[in-house]
Amino acid sequence: MTLLRSSPFAFLHLHSPTALTSKPQAHFPPPRPTTSSPPPSPSSPQRRHLFFSRPKPLLSRPLHAPPLLRCSAPSMSAESSPAHSQLKDSLVYSRAYWVSELIIAWNVDVGINGSLYLFASKNASLSLMEGEDAGLQGHDVKVKLEEDSYGLPQNVIEKFPHIRDYRAFKVPPGLDVKGLLKCQLAVAAFDFDGKCSSITGLQLPGVLDELFSYSGPLGAVFSSEAISLFLWAPTAQTVRACIYKDLSVGSPLEIVQLEETNGVWSTKGSKSWDGCYYVYEISVYHPSTLQIVKCLANDPYARGLSANGSRTLFVNLDSDILKPQGWDKLADEKPDVLSFSDISIYELNVRDFSASDYTVSNEFRGGYLAFTLQDSAGVCHLRKLSDAGITHLHLLPTFQFAGVDDEKEKWKSVDTEILEKFSPDSEEQQALITSIQNEDGYNWGYNPVFWGVPKGSYASNPNGSCRIVEFRRMVQALNHIGLRVVLDVVYNHLHGSGPSDENSILDKIVPGYYLRRNTDGFIEHSTCMNNTASEHFMVERLILDDLLHWVVDYKVDGFRFDLMGHIMKRTMMKAKHALCSLTKEGDGVDGSSVYIYGEGWDFGEVAKNGRGINASQCNLFGTRIGSFNDRIRDAILGGSPFGHPLQQGFITGLVLQPNDHDHGTAAGDMLAASKDHIQVGMAANLRDFVLTNCEGKEVKGSEVTTYDRSPVGYASHPTETVNYVSAHDNETLFDIISLKTPMGISVDERCRINHLATSIIALSQGIPFFHSGDEMLRSKSLDRDSYNSGDWFNRLDFTYNSNNWGVGLPPKEKNEKSWPLIKPRLADPLFKPQRSHILSAVENFSDLLRIRYSSPLFRLRTENAVQERVRFHNTGSSSIPGVIVMSIEDGHEGLPGLSQLDPIYSYVVVIINARPTEVSFTSPALRARTLVLHPVQLRSTDQVVKASTYDASTGCFVVPSRTTSVFVERRKF
Repeated sequence: MTLLRSSPFAFLHLHSPTALTSKPQAHFPPPRPTTSSPPPSPSSPQRRHLFFSRPKPLLSRPLHAPPLLRCSAPSMSAESSPAHSQLKDSLVYSRAYWVSELIIAWNVDVGINGSLYLFASKNASLSLMEGEDAGLQGHDVKVKLEEDSYGLPQNVIEKFPHIRDYRAFKVPPGLDVKGLLKCQLAVAAFDFDGKCSSITGLQLPGVLDELFSYSGPLGAVFSSEAISLFLWAPTAQTVRACIYKDLSVGSPLEIVQLEETNGVWSTKGSKSWDGCYYVYEISVYHPSTLQIVKCLANDPYARGLSANGSRTLFVNLDSDILKPQGWDKLADEKPDVLSFSDISIYELNVRDFSASDYTVSNEFRGGYLAFTLQDSAGVCHLRKLSDAGITHLHLLPTFQFAGVDDEKEKWKSVDTEILEKFSPDSEEQQALITSIQNEDGYNWGYNPVFWGVPKGSYASNPNGSCRIVEFRRMVQALNHIGLRVVLDVVYNHLHGSGPSDENSILDKIVPGYYLRRNTDGFIEHSTCMNNTASEHFMVERLILDDLLHWVVDYKVDGFRFDLMGHIMKRTMMKAKHALCSLTKEGDGVDGSSVYIYGEGWDFGEVAKNGRGINASQCNLFGTRIGSFNDRIRDAILGGSPFGHPLQQGFITGLVLQPNDHDHGTAAGDMLAASKDHIQVGMAANLRDFVLTNCEGKEVKGSEVTTYDRSPVGYASHPTETVNYVSAHDNETLFDIISLKTPMGISVDERCRINHLATSIIALSQGIPFFHSGDEMLRSKSLDRDSYNSGDWFNRLDFTYNSNNWGVGLPPKEKNEKSWPLIKPRLADPLFKPQRSHILSAVENFSDLLRIRYSSPLFRLRTENAVQERVRFHNTGSSSIPGVIVMSIEDGHEGLPGLSQLDPIYSYVVVIINARPTEVSFTSPALRARTLVLHPVQLRSTDQVVKASTYDASTGCFVVPSRTTSVFVERRKF
């Protein structure tokens, strides 16, 4: 029978959920909402939901489409590609897609005389009948579907490119689709003789997007007389809110039934709820269990939490009691950034900053309040960096993440006095650390549970509103010492899924909607776990709402997107537009000053636009969104983080001072190519920048290619490139240099190489990015992935007494295969820098920043400015290996040609000598200029760089080994 719109579907009896069965687990991806009517508006509409327009309904008229663009990599889920199952197991899979109200897509051929039916069960009672009459039983609704010979409409294909070759089946008009979406659903194909040949469940993103997209208020909305709740849950059968007075009682103060209006559940409650906690109880069909389940879930729009996110806190972020003194005026007190080209970024973990800083009181260590101190060693160091030029502090994840208990009294630790007794190359340290690594206070935090609430373990009290106030105080304090704050956001995946995982939130509320699934219906895990699907309307909306919340409510100044390539480009562009729309007058912040950047890697199911145009490096041209430039990193250091650890690069001795690794007969070509890659990067990695390559040919940046023929240059603007040589991932800069350089060189030389690497980044066009501690020769004892290696391996010492080298063999799990390389290096006392080395490194790093900010020529603001002013010398097949010579030219006021940007310097020459010996370079083009060594380097404590010379009569430069020298031409006044 067909269920028409007139059918009283609301009267269907809904059974209480039963215990989970032992059936195979399946995971559903998120659907994408479209048109729907908002529920009744609250008297005081929630802010920051103003930047969304509903997508147009998907057309039912089919159009022909271009060839399918397939994903280039399979899902990494262990259950993503199960073997072909028997018919009786087919309900575990969701291989069909309900893509719009009137179309279901399935890659099945029913034949000329075959038939296809849609089945629905309100109580999740679908099961397969055995024998010759095999088919589905237990259904309340059975609807015949007819194939559409035109195939899928073009807009469906654009939305779901990975199923573009699927067949389209028409859903009869007049069907109560909204009611059916609350049921267990399946489609089954039958042969001409009525035998069932194929059965599968359905993925619902398209139809949910078309019928239930929503741009009204969500979460807890505060007005003068009430608190209202709004929850988007179109597939839920019932929703109740359990209100708790405090955390000391297990029984709710009251249980409130929410009412549904077109997929949005809402209720209006008392102002007395303020300061209370709540959780939702949701009855919903969950495809991973094939049952109607009762889930307890927190609010996806939570703005406050109890410890470990067990309950959602009712909290009004606009309340004056949650604002530090002067908070509302902070936008006017932020350090100036006239152009994004003036940005330089310093990456830091909140816990790393102070956990080992004994100048910080014990109760503040490892938390937000450590940043509010005036004279701790760490704050003094940040102030020093700010004074030298660093503009933005990038904080590793600070949202509520899994992996660290919020309640500090439950943490375990190892006595450092015990650890310090073991030898530098001992296995004992890592064994003790890893034995408690999931019970200590350390984790980088890339395990998102709640995107919109500060992490409780960094607060002095994880319950109540303490974390809100302390986070705001941290932002305010950093702004006051000249640093803007960047948050590391992880919208590409979630830590939990399913109906019972305590870290699962979104997948409990609308099962199968928020998480991206493969063509079998199982969750994609290419990002690590539980990939999210920003191509779905309400996922995108949640991301945009969250970004606006952090900027307006916490006044942060930028965002770094983890695995940004797994987010759709459209989402990123909407984010940029929404942020830019914020104003001091209307929102208390200047959104146009918020910089966004991220990891533009292209892999997994989204590769080559497999799920739509994604925010990968190659797609961000012209967006003014930054992406990390891995090309310059790999060329500088050698190889890649995934290659052989001894593979050398431009600064680590390739050809010029080889280690024991066999680089093959093409090592010379590799060195020449690495210089080309670095030069493109120093020219902001611009796609159209023209230079002379190692073969003596004039080429564009996009015509210089990597080993896999990808273009090195891909940017259209300097601020689209974030140049870096190290980050929290992989070994620290000093550690990777210690691995790749020959065993026999001195620690002095390794320190110079460390400085050489940072000099390339600091003096390049584009946005420079530095990992915390690079300026202090930071070591993690050669740990390649310290995300869970505790404070011991991640220790930062802002007193400059130690760089943390040689604190034991790094954790076995990620490093054991390299222990034979690591052990002799850690055991050799000559590898360990002394305090004098660290002090020199800090001073040299500060000098680089002072040089960068001494002239706007190092921070050119347009593509044309880079094209016209930046030149590379010492190029072509006869160039000196291991030497880069870059000039930047300025114009002169009142003279034709280039405009004048710098009132002090008219010409700059940067020479990078990566050779282990002094180099002499002569250039006719640079002859007869009045160049002198930069004043900062003349005053430097580095005596080596002071030996750099320039002879105007010959155009000859002499630069010491492993040194970057900057020469400037002063204007004649």
